[in-house]
Amino acid sequence: MFTPDHFKISEEAEIFRFIEHNGFGQIISTLQGKIVSTHIPFLLSDDKKTLVGHLARQNPQHTDLNEQEVLVTLNGPHEYISPTWYASPGVPTWNYQTVHIYGVCKLLDDPSALQTIVKKLTTKYEEALGTNWQPNYDEAMLKHIVGVEIHITDIQCKYKLSQNRSTQDRLNVANALETLGSVQLANAIRKAD
Repeated sequence: MFTPDHFKISEEAEIFRFIEHNGFGQIISTLQGKIVSTHIPFLLSDDKKTLVGHLARQNPQHTDLNEQEVLVTLNGPHEYISPTWYASPGVPTWNYQTVHIYGVCKLLDDPSALQTIVKKLTTKYEEALGTNWQPNYDEAMLKHIVGVEIHITDIQCKYKLSQNRSTQDRLNVANALETLGSVQLANAIRKAD
């Protein structure tokens, strides 16, 4: 990913925080020589060395995934930025936060591994809703999914938050975004100041 120095995030704690809070993304690979992508939720392992998730078994992407290097993209808030918000001349742009994760994929078929993935994903997102629903999938249901475990080889993180603009321009952008309801991105811009 092209990342000018003023947009590059290298602090590991911030990168892993972002991954934990923005776990829905794309797994990008090749299938018979063609680039393919599927949107799924991912979980970062406790040791921060792997991502796990699952695909529908009917999804042909899984047929070529085992031992393939893949790219996972995770995005945070993003918005169009109007040059009318700047105090000094500028051009239209887009502000965003993203992480690209490269790794080698391993497929998981074992029912207990699949049960663990489904349970951890469900628990994470049910707790965020304040509920306590727990999955109870039998082995027959689990046969409809394939687990993916991605052993991370590289992580690239980019926060394009108007850091190349003046303090006044960044404040104007954050205020305009907040007025439009893009509070998360506005707050991220203010923190980057």
